[in-house]
Amino acid sequence: MNIQSKPTILFFDSGVGGLSVYQEVKQLLPDYHYLYCFDNAYFPYSEKPEEGIVERTLKICQRIEKLCPLDLIVIACNTASTVVLPVLRKHFSIPIVGTVPAIKPAAEQTKTKHIGLLATKGTVKRQYLSDLIDKYASFCQVEKIGSTKLVELAEHKLHGYPIDLNEIKAELSEWENIPDLDAVVLGCTHFPLLKSEIQQCLPQVKYFIDSGAAIAKRVKSLLKDVKVRSKNQMNSQVFCTKPLVKEDSLLELIHSLGFEKLSLLDIDSEILCDSDKK
Repeated sequence: MNIQSKPTILFFDSGVGGLSVYQEVKQLLPDYHYLYCFDNAYFPYSEKPEEGIVERTLKICQRIEKLCPLDLIVIACNTASTVVLPVLRKHFSIPIVGTVPAIKPAAEQTKTKHIGLLATKGTVKRQYLSDLIDKYASFCQVEKIGSTKLVELAEHKLHGYPIDLNEIKAELSEWENIPDLDAVVLGCTHFPLLKSEIQQCLPQVKYFIDSGAAIAKRVKSLLKDVKVRSKNQMNSQVFCTKPLVKEDSLLELIHSLGFEKLSLLDIDSEILCDSDKK
């Protein structure tokens, strides 16, 4: 695959949690062309109204499509995936990949048939989640925790701020005394970023399962024989919808992950500003 025929993939999330999915796809498909956008002006999505999430996701993806024709979009956000996929698929002719909590693999791996689902408040209350549990884990006892705090802590971690393990422990306290809880679904793309801290708080859990690897395989399958739409691609870069503070260490992180710069996306105009002058 030469440089002029790389499929362009956009990852979209309200924050930087979707970088956990990007890393899985990048590992499997290192030669593809990647863009990432996080809607930090509306972060977090977990308790926002559905219509607001749909409107912003569609507008942002369309705005980036104008800048660079896309070959596939990954909605690297569980909360957004519960509401935006039908609308995006109506407006785009390219594949749209959503993020679904890994209920099925957790139900297959658990030995005790007692699993936990750790997700956002928005994801936990959706009917589609109950349908997933009924379909794939009806023989299991499923505990659920919906947490906005953990999303915020993961976001802080990647922006370079210290986090307090006691805050994570407090969010997970109701699971501390469940000795046979042996599998936990990390049902938000932010949570793999806190995996080591969550493991410390739940030492009885043997399996922590997320959707990243499954999404990577799905992307590879969908783009196997794709006819690349853009021959003149922009730099691999990250977009945000609100300026970052100068001391934010996210710039250093995104460079380490293979992105060349960070740009501020004004979704209500044609303006695109470089936040990173490097």
